Amino acid sequence: MADRILDEVVLDQEEDTQKGKYLTFNLGNEFYGIEIKFVTEIIGLQPITEVPELPDYIRGIINLRGKIIPVMDVRTRFKKPQLAYNDRTCVIVIDIAENSIGLIVDSVSEVLAIPETDIVPPPEVSSGGNRYIKAIGKVENTVKLILDCDALINEEEVKIITAAVE
Repeated sequence: MADRILDEVVLDQEEDTQKGKYLTFNLGNEFYGIEIKFVTEIIGLQPITEVPELPDYIRGIINLRGKIIPVMDVRTRFKKPQLAYNDRTCVIVIDIAENSIGLIVDSVSEVLAIPETDIVPPPEVSSGGNRYIKAIGKVENTVKLILDCDALINEEEVKIITAAVE
């Protein structure tokens, strides 16, 4: 019983230290942020094994220390023009609903603390126009589009990807 309470206290403290912190990355000239609590690690681009019949934005799978992880090209997911990968291209490994997925991004910038007072909801646009954007962080004279990690991949897509890589 005491161990469980201690575990909960430690978990609460970890969440407090992560609150308001975002890993920022860019796609071209646009900067995005992911709540740090979703990020497990950042790795260099690795050989990707293509898997047939996956959505086009899922490039395939990688073997990360014995764990098979699907990788999503965020440019393709956001319907942006494809660019050749280079030495700055990297993979942000995140956990969504107990599943790990790698996000291929142009480059990672930094971890930023953005106060809640500097975070605003995205503007209302036509239906589905902001489905991946949870909020907008104001940082000095720039903005960071804060992603809704849960919206990046829905339950149906998780099932399709999981079935294909098992």
